[in-house]
Amino acid sequence: MADGSSRRTLRRPVPDRWVQYYLGNGPSLGWLLLVNASAFLLGVSFYVHSDPSLRDISSLLYPLFGDSPTALALATLSFVTLAPRVGERVTDAPTNGLLAVVHTLAFVWLVKYGVWTAVALNLRPDLYVGFTPDLLWEYWGIMLTHLFFLVEAVAIPYYGKTTTTALALALALALVNDVYDYGFGFYPPLRYEAGALLAAITVALSFGSVALAAWMFDRADEGASAGTATRR
Repeated sequence: MADGSSRRTLRRPVPDRWVQYYLGNGPSLGWLLLVNASAFLLGVSFYVHSDPSLRDISSLLYPLFGDSPTALALATLSFVTLAPRVGERVTDAPTNGLLAVVHTLAFVWLVKYGVWTAVALNLRPDLYVGFTPDLLWEYWGIMLTHLFFLVEAVAIPYYGKTTTTALALALALALVNDVYDYGFGFYPPLRYEAGALLAAITVALSFGSVALAAWMFDRADEGASAGTATRR
């Protein structure tokens, strides 16, 4: 019989033992947090020097403007919740309503902006695709780093759970972000004007990312209901 730790499904495409190795060991988890923190600072630097920049908006709106840094911050916060349990089984991590919100938001933002970046850059390949020194980072480097957003997103449902409230909140905040980005013109800086097509794709990604979260995560509220029913 196959070991449960090596079992894979569409909802859990990576063997449990890999997730345990990278998120359940102190050194590997520490390196992941360090890499995420460095990537976050790099993303913030990009938005500081962009046009418009962080200097042009209220600090209260930074999370809505700096989409990728926000995704990294949420992911890092999600991973940090595992630190007190280093050495224990990642898949047995406890959950509550607040943690469900953190894990769900991290997943949705990572998926949405990991995919969004690939779409946005490839809508105008004439402006991005190439092998000049600048484009080696501005296209290939950014594509690679945002691919890791999706890798990190896949790991979160192994230890996190969601709730109906968390999913509804994630969708509401994602749509508020879309209104801010495209209604007020504060979408991530591009080499071209974002039109109706990119705006529509972004809204679709909001719905799609939340739908994917609803499918991939186990439900904390359902688990609680089942436990209550068992005790009756």
